[in-house]
Amino acid sequence: MGNEDDGRMAPTAEDRSGTAAGTGRTGRPPGGVVRRAMRGRDPREAHRAATPLELLFDLMFVVAVAQAAAQLHHALAEGHLDTALTGYPAVFFAIWWAWLNFAWFASAYDTDDVPYRLLTLVQMAGVLVLAAGVRPAFEDGDFAAVVAGYVIMRAVMITQWLRAAAGHPEGRTAALRYAAGVAAVQAGWIARLWAPGAWAWLTFLALVSAELAVPVWAEYRGRPTAWHAGHIAERYGLFTLIVLGEVILAALTAVESAVSERGVSGDLVMIAVGGLLLVFSLWWIYFTGADPALTSLRAALAWGYGHYLVFASVAALGAGLETALDVAEHRAHLSTRTAALSVAVPVVLVLLTLYVLHRLTHTGAVGHPLLVIAGAAVVAALALAAPAIGAAAAVLGMGLTVAATLTANLVAVHRGTPPGEEA
Repeated sequence: MGNEDDGRMAPTAEDRSGTAAGTGRTGRPPGGVVRRAMRGRDPREAHRAATPLELLFDLMFVVAVAQAAAQLHHALAEGHLDTALTGYPAVFFAIWWAWLNFAWFASAYDTDDVPYRLLTLVQMAGVLVLAAGVRPAFEDGDFAAVVAGYVIMRAVMITQWLRAAAGHPEGRTAALRYAAGVAAVQAGWIARLWAPGAWAWLTFLALVSAELAVPVWAEYRGRPTAWHAGHIAERYGLFTLIVLGEVILAALTAVESAVSERGVSGDLVMIAVGGLLLVFSLWWIYFTGADPALTSLRAALAWGYGHYLVFASVAALGAGLETALDVAEHRAHLSTRTAALSVAVPVVLVLLTLYVLHRLTHTGAVGHPLLVIAGAAVVAALALAAPAIGAAAAVLGMGLTVAATLTANLVAVHRGTPPGEEA
């Protein structure tokens, strides 16, 4: 992650013509080339969009996200709150961090040649290994398969960074730091598998901190990595859409199951309507305003790291809606309040995190902070009141609250927009 305005790699005459770098008129390297030097992409490239390989990569991650959300739902419905509160954040960190690192690297160094494609396909295989290990991680605390899949993906990134160091002298220092840092942390993850008892979570937190520190260390001095700000914004937006789709699928599956067993009920309708309002409103809130201004390392890190809460919370919302429906239909070993909180907590986290990210990256999407804070407070209050009003009514109220928060914010943004600049 680098700074868009500070020392980014300028395209050479050969790069502009597309002859040496093989970029052609659009700046996108054609697929199928056996091998090309990994010189880096032009950060000012016009019409830079996600590639078919990146989209396939995201679809592979859908499997892992779905597995994590399904196991979260199972843990919540069975009343295993300790497993839900520890296993889910840990597993989702591995999913999110592996995706994030590929997304930023591809933005800077996507050569789309045969080695690049093959290495990315190996990463996809690692995603599937990780996904296969989600259930043992939740049920037995066995993270061996999760670590194996994660290390496969990270080992590929080490190879890619070494390719970048060899092909792009201007970015060699940062590339070698990335490769060294990632390699050192992966050795730690492997060693952690033998950590005894209480040391398991202490070493987990230490290694997470180390992972997060690698980009900061790699980009701290020297020439920053030349990622494409518009491309990064699109990649995050597309993955958000994918995770929202997982919420809709999870909720639909739960509704179908409830209808087949008990038929249509008032509680089911309220949860279905509330869930749809939450998904639609959160989508609108996310995609309000201009593209994020990722013009500094601080803004890039905030946007990249902050999306852990966005992605994990949105995926958890699907599990929460399923749990609320289970409680309303008397199929879960969980209190009404806890079920409502399983919906409210993800919603509150998304609202507050998006508020911070929109403000830090100057998207102009936040009309007034008190609107967001008030909306989040009402959502939390509805969850706490669930024993009195019922889980279904609480979820419907949350959906109406977030929709009202969105509406009030759009009005505030419109009023604060100078004449002639309305979208």
